[in-house]
Amino acid sequence: MTHSASVRSEPYGFLSDGRAVQQFVIRNKFGMEMRVIEYGCVVTHLFVPDGLGTVLDVVLGLERLEDYEQKSPFFGAVVGRFANRIAGGRFTLDGCTYELATNNSPGGRPCALHGGVRGFAVALWQGRVVMGVHGEGVEFHLISPDGEEGYPGRVELTVTYWLTDDNAWRIDYTANSDKATPLNLTQHAFFNLAGEGNGDILTHELTLCSDHFTPVNEGLIPTGEIRSVHGTALDFTTPHAIGARIHADEEQLILGRGYDHNFVLTNSSGELAKAATVFEPSSRRVLEVFTTEPGVQVYTGNFLDGTLSGKCGGIYGERTGLCLETQHFPDSPNQPAFPNSILRPGTPFQSTTVYKFGTR
Repeated sequence: MTHSASVRSEPYGFLSDGRAVQQFVIRNKFGMEMRVIEYGCVVTHLFVPDGLGTVLDVVLGLERLEDYEQKSPFFGAVVGRFANRIAGGRFTLDGCTYELATNNSPGGRPCALHGGVRGFAVALWQGRVVMGVHGEGVEFHLISPDGEEGYPGRVELTVTYWLTDDNAWRIDYTANSDKATPLNLTQHAFFNLAGEGNGDILTHELTLCSDHFTPVNEGLIPTGEIRSVHGTALDFTTPHAIGARIHADEEQLILGRGYDHNFVLTNSSGELAKAATVFEPSSRRVLEVFTTEPGVQVYTGNFLDGTLSGKCGGIYGERTGLCLETQHFPDSPNQPAFPNSILRPGTPFQSTTVYKFGTR
């Protein structure tokens, strides 16, 4: 069945400081629908058909704006200024050392996670409906001032969401800065292709276009090594159920309490290329991920602890969502051998990621 593609905006609520937040509802002609709010560019709902045409919401999320403001673990948000972790909340750039806000300490080792205490995931972006070669979409704009969370440079950012008529969610990122600064942006959706709140993601079959990963220490910070996945439980070069080896007696899985690792993508040319495929057997939904980024963080919701209630009232326990965060490598500002993540004046940042849905 076909529908009329459309985008509409409507009031969503007010933040604790009184600022109004708009919601945008994007629908393609096949009935796929996304709901996204200006707060954090958060995708609150993503309705996708299964193998029988049944449409279900496949992203974890919360019921109210105040829940996102007070207790969201980055559900559906754009994170930055630097996605993932920076060791010790500190880096040196062009001879100057910068101290960042630290907001995470796995293994007792403090770090700056996803941009710090007031990162992009909790910012109020300004959204507007736009038209382009991919149809109608929503463009979000944000200015991050010089010194925010300790980062240098005034950064101007645009993030655009599209729903294409081949059931793909396309994300285009652009940014400019007036000073050299680390920049690493990603989308932090928690997917459950069986439907949000409908059990865990352990039977989802994952394939990655990656034969290397960046191992971590007790603080979940990369050691600097780039290690082969072959012979380990992190080998997804062929399809494996996520739960098949997640409890393997391997140091990396013990440190991460499951999968929480950056995988080095085989095609890191900067062109849009496939990064991952996920298949959910009961619904027959398939998710293919394409990106221009050099890495993808696979996170299996290891720290969801059952204290959050989802949109439909279900409890989000351990491993009820899967994140596929396309990105530059964690702690890149402190790892000179990793791909460059420094944005410099006069050289715009551009990145694209596509989450394409289908059935098998």
